[in-house]
Amino acid sequence: MPPGTSPEAAEAEAWTWENAAAGAAAGFATVAALHPLDVVRTRFQVSGGRGWSEVPPYRNTAHAVYTITRSEGLRGLYAGFYPAVLGSTVSWGLYFFFYNRAKQRYLQRKDGQLHPVHHLISAAEAGALVSLFTNPIWLVKTRLQLQTPKHHTSQYSGFSDALRTILREEGFLALYRGIGPGLLLVTHGAIQFTVYEELRKAMIFVKSTQSRTDNGGGRESLLNSIDFAALGAGSKVAATLLTYPYQVIRARLQQRPGTDGTPKYSNSWHVVKETAKYEGVRGFYRGITSNLLKNLPAASLTFVVYENVIKLFKATKEKT
Repeated sequence: MPPGTSPEAAEAEAWTWENAAAGAAAGFATVAALHPLDVVRTRFQVSGGRGWSEVPPYRNTAHAVYTITRSEGLRGLYAGFYPAVLGSTVSWGLYFFFYNRAKQRYLQRKDGQLHPVHHLISAAEAGALVSLFTNPIWLVKTRLQLQTPKHHTSQYSGFSDALRTILREEGFLALYRGIGPGLLLVTHGAIQFTVYEELRKAMIFVKSTQSRTDNGGGRESLLNSIDFAALGAGSKVAATLLTYPYQVIRARLQQRPGTDGTPKYSNSWHVVKETAKYEGVRGFYRGITSNLLKNLPAASLTFVVYENVIKLFKATKEKT
């Protein structure tokens, strides 16, 4: 261990790549299980307001699932699945990697546990870096999810075709439409991870007090998959309620331009003005029901998979 490095910092160093692998596994499992609700959420986010829209009106989440299945089949519910899997796997892998690297940096500067502000800053750093890497993937995913039978005469046939078409018709910068609200969504991950870390510490403290266990290593093992699921869901609710409007703004910016090549919205401020004028506050929360139906179990599953994969890595390493 280098001089001046705390044991916690040394552990963060040792497990950086394992954290990335665990995050990637968690991201893949989450998307594979819950993608249809993501399609519904995206379509709700861009509906409403005024002007052209190629997304049919849906009354609620159940009606949306029924309508999409009837008119587009199961394929419609899994539109954009490949970029969603790719984006989520890469995002979570990079997120946990950058997040733990940032925590390691702050741990090297101080003794003992990190303060909540350090978790917040670490999560914000990780989120910003991930957004820059993955925005093109999320843009393609959004556009594939919004394709309907009455969409453009020349539909995207898949992920690679969408990338080529966007570059040809709109240029490289189009791949970064929505990056502004995407970077603002860094606060979502920052809030979620800060709440998760603080709830996790509180739960460990309560359980260790109840079992009268003072051993640091033993205290970590007190938490089980049900605890991780509850922590993931609780932290997700807090983050979603505070940052959901950014998701709506980003989705509306990332829509494919009309047949004349003109985007429906020119920038984030244009989205805010139009949405506030014609839909009010409610417009900024379109699709939040399907979002919560997807993301509460998704957050639970993500952290359950992540924490258990980390445990598996540690157990395997201890045997070697």
